[in-house]
Amino acid sequence: MLSQQAFNWAAKLRFILPCLIFLSVIVSACGSAAPSPDQTVQPSGNQAAPGSSANSQSGEDQNDASQAEQTATKKVQTVKGEIEIPVRPQRIVAEEYLGSLIALGVIPVGAPGLTIKNYYYKDALSKVADTGVYGKPSAENMVGLNPDLIITGNGDSYELLSKIAPTLFIPYGDLKNVHEELTYFGELLGKETEAKAWLENYDQRIADAKAKVDAVIPADATFSIMEDGEKTTWVYGDNFGRGGQPVYQALGRKPPDKVAAQIMEKQWAELSPELLENFAGDYVIMTSNKRTIEDFKADPIWSNLPAVKNGHFYIWPEERSWYYDPLAVLAQTEELTEWLTKP
Repeated sequence: MLSQQAFNWAAKLRFILPCLIFLSVIVSACGSAAPSPDQTVQPSGNQAAPGSSANSQSGEDQNDASQAEQTATKKVQTVKGEIEIPVRPQRIVAEEYLGSLIALGVIPVGAPGLTIKNYYYKDALSKVADTGVYGKPSAENMVGLNPDLIITGNGDSYELLSKIAPTLFIPYGDLKNVHEELTYFGELLGKETEAKAWLENYDQRIADAKAKVDAVIPADATFSIMEDGEKTTWVYGDNFGRGGQPVYQALGRKPPDKVAAQIMEKQWAELSPELLENFAGDYVIMTSNKRTIEDFKADPIWSNLPAVKNGHFYIWPEERSWYYDPLAVLAQTEELTEWLTKP
């Protein structure tokens, strides 16, 4: 078995050699590798007339600069220690944080099947290869994609992934909100300009949504983020999906005072029927794949809650509520705003 250093050097050679001989040799792709979508914006600039010596020299200079940029590396500090990654990674496998990459115009070569099917951006991922079950990636699938960077939020698979390519492990919850996440990846991938532009648009749309909600919903109205488990109910904080980021972070709403500290500290709790009344706010955002509003109205416990009685009860499926990446948060905020402000 190759040492880690030899493995890494071999991986770099597989990436560098095709670039050096591209003009003279047609490289046949491995049958198991997925197509690699364009991931970077081509540089623009003055171009000389075709066939001119200036154009030829300029082209050679650009090729040299491009090759140097593609092979350059930098060191990044992570919770697993310092790692060395490409300055401009070209074949990213995104086990997590896929939405942030897409927002920056970076399409990975691979991602888990669950995230590829994300309701909010699945149409952009038609050529992205499936790396296996979410949280349990397939080493065979990964190696076939020849990644130069793997991004994950799952520490359990770090040892496996780090043997395949440089692996950036960012634990869930370390990046607290949309701004932190986009800014981090913008700096990591040299996409600061794209991150700034995306966040400016995001901030404006969020401000518009918040103004609409504030105009019709009292400032002291409380909100609860819940999920139906049929025999049990979960309640969530502001950084655990299910609508917590849109409601608590984007729209600036609050959970009931008597449970707010507990929810925001732990971020989730499993509730018995006896506790529902304490945790249910004036408005309830409920994730449920099976039960309808009519089902909750017919339930003797739920039907007594003010949110159900007053029609302040919103149900959406997990395919729309589970995700908490920047693209999902923006879309969810506008979806909930439409519900909250309808006549």
